[in-house]
Amino acid sequence: MTALAGLKVIEIAGLAPAPFAGKVLADFGADVVRVDRSTSAMNLDVLAQNKRSIALNLKSPAGIETLIRLCEKADVVIEPFRPGVMERLGLGPEVLLKRNPRLIYARMTGFGQEGHYAKMAGHDINYLAISGVLNTLGKHDEKPAFPINLLADFAGGGLMCALGVLLALQERTKSGKGQVVDAAMIDGVNYLGSFVYNMNKAGALFQTPAGTGQLDGGSHFYDTYKTKDGLFMAVGAIEVEFYKLLLKGLELDEEKDKLPEQMDSSNWPKMKALFTKIFLTKTQAEWVKIFDKTDACVTPVLDYYSMPTPAPAPKLLRTPAKAPVSSEGSDVFLEVGGESKKILTEAGFSEEEIRDLVAKKAVAGAGLEKSSL
Repeated sequence: MTALAGLKVIEIAGLAPAPFAGKVLADFGADVVRVDRSTSAMNLDVLAQNKRSIALNLKSPAGIETLIRLCEKADVVIEPFRPGVMERLGLGPEVLLKRNPRLIYARMTGFGQEGHYAKMAGHDINYLAISGVLNTLGKHDEKPAFPINLLADFAGGGLMCALGVLLALQERTKSGKGQVVDAAMIDGVNYLGSFVYNMNKAGALFQTPAGTGQLDGGSHFYDTYKTKDGLFMAVGAIEVEFYKLLLKGLELDEEKDKLPEQMDSSNWPKMKALFTKIFLTKTQAEWVKIFDKTDACVTPVLDYYSMPTPAPAPKLLRTPAKAPVSSEGSDVFLEVGGESKKILTEAGFSEEEIRDLVAKKAVAGAGLEKSSL
């Protein structure tokens, strides 16, 4: 038994953040049905593991009504569009919550439902920029550095959306009512930065400009260093006792080598240059041998793409998530409309109704036409 077994989720096909929210729910046992376009031969969504697909024509009144009926039997719907799109389709919260008052209606947007940027296109880098978080990333006197599209799309977007869904589901156990979850990526990533923001206001750790503080690349004891073989080591020796072990591994002695005090920021550039020179004297494997199983907080920077398929997290020991699905080759893609007929049947559609939907080109799927006509 998985934690979310029995939970029925409708996910309107979209780009990375909304599919990731659906993936989190699916991996922990929810029955997630992705609604694809009936005219699409393929959906390149790589976050479709543990989901099913139905292909609907949402430009057709019959297709719209079909989706509404699916939502009547669902616990959650996740939509990825800009503000107003679902309303124009006749699928806004007012419509769906009227037909199913217990529905959790999750809206995944970049800039939110309202405000100056709400109707504008954007991507992770833009949401990071408007949230202010991008201005905290990067080296001193260099342009802001964005961590690919992880922070806004997935941490502040998809994961926060999934959290919002679970919070709304928990509240529903008390009220018996559904509600709208407004998951805007600029809000999510801004909230993620609470520690950084509050520490800056308290005058500790994170100073301005970026790249001059302890944890943002300004210090020598919290940074990455290149090794002799062109690989890298990550250093995070903040605490005094860990810093001493770092120096020991580097064969440095504070007194003998007349090293400056660790937190003396005026000497950080000098110490960083020294560390850079030392790390270049050995290969990554040699440094691993020196620092492995110590508390020096020094670890190798590994190749993410050479690691196993990411597994659902966190680990639930009594009701674990589903095993990770291989990301190799065609296994990563979900067949568009692959289970259209089964999904409709489960939702209470009769054979006659399904035949009628096929005739109206409101629904499509592999083998559906042949089996339904």
